[in-house]
Amino acid sequence: MTTPADRPGPGPVSLPLPTLGPPAVSAGGCGDGCGCGDAHGAYELDPLECGLDPALAALIVEAGLDPVQVEDIAHMAIEEDLDQGVDVTTVATVPEDAFSTGDFTAREAGTVAGLRVAEAVLSVVCTDEFEVERHVEDGDRVAAGQKLLTVRTRTRDLLTAERSALNLLCRLSGIATATRAWADALEGTNTKVRDTRKTTPGLRALEKYAVRCGGGTNHRMSLSDAALVKDNHVVAAGGVAEAFTLVRQEFPDVPIEVEVDTLHQVREVLEAGADLILLDNFTPAETAEAVAIVGGRAFLESSGRLTLANARAYAETGVNFLAVGALTHSAPILDIGLDLRAEA
Repeated sequence: MTTPADRPGPGPVSLPLPTLGPPAVSAGGCGDGCGCGDAHGAYELDPLECGLDPALAALIVEAGLDPVQVEDIAHMAIEEDLDQGVDVTTVATVPEDAFSTGDFTAREAGTVAGLRVAEAVLSVVCTDEFEVERHVEDGDRVAAGQKLLTVRTRTRDLLTAERSALNLLCRLSGIATATRAWADALEGTNTKVRDTRKTTPGLRALEKYAVRCGGGTNHRMSLSDAALVKDNHVVAAGGVAEAFTLVRQEFPDVPIEVEVDTLHQVREVLEAGADLILLDNFTPAETAEAVAIVGGRAFLESSGRLTLANARAYAETGVNFLAVGALTHSAPILDIGLDLRAEA
């Protein structure tokens, strides 16, 4: 795999990557660097265990993602789409030896996320080496009509991978675009927009990555990363301070965030030693009072009642974070399409 020496960004790249099944002897497949095949091109191991091309995997790691997890998601998406069969429309209409060039193009303006994920989807489908030209990078703002990624490979493979690659790319770019709108609204303040655990099952790491691409900050990735004492925990423990104390005793080294509904509870959990206090459905005026009470002794996060229209009003109170579940649970996709170029 070759990339520009200075930066793995926009530019032509040749990718020898893994396939869904054993290729014919003459097919490309994983390339010389892969240990899953013998000299005749036959697989000795399950192709699903092959792994991505090292250079692509390195870019995925650089983005803060697990390449094994990304590859698994790519396989899952393609296997769901094929359902143990073949792409009947493409097989019937496209000659086996046809090659095409296709452009992944933004249909509307937004912020891009998931380009390397789309490449991973292509990599598990393509039965030969394919070339990509990267025009933009994740986190870039793009205009309608702008090319994001150009791919040249077997036409059948490109069309079979199209929908799965676009589903992930459009979804992640939609989250990045929504997050960017919040980050823009908070620009010039010390407040950051944060996601929640309201993510699509199986896609949390990717969706939280998209939030980062849009200028947001991640909350905890899992239930084990940090404690978040909410109303049901308070009921079960018999009080907000009691709940905090029980978590601190059981997990002394874990950061603890406590959700509160009143200014009295702010004082109560602050005295107990909470690391972060979640202000649930506070008005901007109440939030300003909470900021004054805390005086920098804990982080403060606002949740509920938040909109793009009032985001700056909350930020100007001095609160540290705005928790916005809508970043992941209801962001619309960014419309991106794949257009094949007419062959000369």
